[in-house]
Amino acid sequence: MVAGVLAGCGGYSEKQWMKVNESYTTEEFRRDHKACSKGIVLDEACMRAKGWVDLKPSTKDRAADAPAPTPAPQDYRWRR
Repeated sequence: MVAGVLAGCGGYSEKQWMKVNESYTTEEFRRDHKACSKGIVLDEACMRAKGWVDLKPSTKDRAADAPAPTPAPQDYRWRR
């Protein structure tokens, strides 16, 4: 089974696609994604008909994709 969930190609999308309880390869995903794409628009009903389930990343997953926060300024207090 593919270790990660694959995001749709062709631009950023909040949806990710996977097959539940079924092994699949990256090539299978790409093939189905291409077959279900009409120009730059993905036909989601087509993807579901091929057995793919769309997922919305959790807040934790989206936070992991965000850039790291700006570090706080150094502590300039004198130390003994």
